[in-house]
Amino acid sequence: MDDRSSLRTLLVGIDAACERVLEPLVADGEVPTLESLIDDPDVASGPLESQIPPWTASAWPSLYTGKNPGKHGVYGFLSFDGYDWDVVNATDVRERALWELLSDRGLTSVVVNVPVTHPPREFDGALIPGYTAPEDPGCHPEGLLDDVREGIGEYRVYPDEDGDRAETYSDCARMRGEAFRYLADRYEPEFGFLEFQVTDSIFHKEPDNDAAIREIYREVDRQVEAILEEHDPDNVILTSDHGMGPYDGQEFRINEFLRDEGLVETERGGSGMPTWATVRDDSLKQGEDRTDRDPGLGERAMASAARLGLTSQRIGAVLRRFGLGEVVASYAPTGLVNAGATQVDFESSRAYVRSRIELGVRINLEGREPDGVVPPAEYEAVRTRVIDALRSVRTPEGERVFETVAPREEFFHGPETDDAVDVVAVPAEFDHFLSATLRGDWFGPPAEPWNHKLEGIVAARGADVDEAAGIGDAHLFDVAPTVLATLDVPIDDRMDGTPLPCVDPSGYRSYPRLDDDRSVATADDAVEDRLADLGYLE
Repeated sequence: MDDRSSLRTLLVGIDAACERVLEPLVADGEVPTLESLIDDPDVASGPLESQIPPWTASAWPSLYTGKNPGKHGVYGFLSFDGYDWDVVNATDVRERALWELLSDRGLTSVVVNVPVTHPPREFDGALIPGYTAPEDPGCHPEGLLDDVREGIGEYRVYPDEDGDRAETYSDCARMRGEAFRYLADRYEPEFGFLEFQVTDSIFHKEPDNDAAIREIYREVDRQVEAILEEHDPDNVILTSDHGMGPYDGQEFRINEFLRDEGLVETERGGSGMPTWATVRDDSLKQGEDRTDRDPGLGERAMASAARLGLTSQRIGAVLRRFGLGEVVASYAPTGLVNAGATQVDFESSRAYVRSRIELGVRINLEGREPDGVVPPAEYEAVRTRVIDALRSVRTPEGERVFETVAPREEFFHGPETDDAVDVVAVPAEFDHFLSATLRGDWFGPPAEPWNHKLEGIVAARGADVDEAAGIGDAHLFDVAPTVLATLDVPIDDRMDGTPLPCVDPSGYRSYPRLDDDRSVATADDAVEDRLADLGYLE
């Protein structure tokens, strides 16, 4: 233990951590350090309600800014400019992060592996970016990553997907902890923020691999224990961005439903929205900063066949009938499949889903979209029609698909609201898997057996924490104000959260909104494995 440690507040982020995941690990004594942070009598802990949408790329910016996506501007893994897209990065976040607010007050921070933090802005401290960064990201200060690798050995942003996941994912968790301790020794920060992402990724890849899940969490536990022993922070806050659990309901193909409602138009062999494999294999792997590309001969042939009615969906249906669907799909290039598919014609549609994790429907509004077909005078009528239609949807078993269908204003507010979906559609108990694909039928089995749930976890202990006061009805937006309160820094009066009851508020003040108008493309030519284990995009 270092009695001279400067670390006043340590924020540990464990992606997708929740009671459902942690309970069996705690019961079996697998994670004694985490257990001491969530079950000890000196700790204030309990469930944490995530935001809508409860997915990594939007939720972590909400957590580290304390603001809803209508203010910070990130709604999913993709940003859109009309019908064009790019993977989001830190230049899409339009509000100041915790460590930037602290820097203005003369406090130093060390931030490791937090999603959507590349490219980093100037602040007092050190930052290694997490998800949506390239494998060899620019860090702050410049040259930091080389310094870290020289100090601790290998450091990867993404796990090696070619190896055993228990080993490669655990290695990533180990690297996070070692990098944080190395930087904390060098920078002597008052605030530290360390995030573990592989605790989420394993459930998207191998949710039934209990051995891998346990080994990953054991390594996370070891790293947190080492930080606590070496740097002895005055306060520790543990949080997740959302929960994780099985999807026992249906996959609902919302664009297929909207097509039958006369709102979605389709085209054979069109480009459509990007699939996850398109993002990974085309733009990210090749380092392109744009989404248009020259299709090859095979893709042009498939597109021609599709226009004559021989679509990828029809070919897939035949192959599945003979039990060959999965085998062929594993070898068929994504671009070839897409070129022959029936796609949403976004320019001609009146309403559509762009990306399933946005949790909602976008209206093709004239004057807002490049080829908008819905006149402003008809906007509310079309939106009401979409809301009423989705509220009426029932599964084949007669259950509601959606818990809530509402105008976006009920969930988002702020200067970036226009980038949100027009209609928010929240699946009932997050038990149904929304899909933007066109497959002929409205319903099918969920593409992923496990996915995100709304309830995560939060815990706090330390010199500035009154455990007896508890956490109240904790929300994702409350984490940033709570951190500021433990550091006696005034809270941004535009934050949507408030300090948890277990800490004393530190007052409020007005902070200027971010005035950095730079925008850079995310893609980089060294990111072949970037986001490869997410599975968030279809």
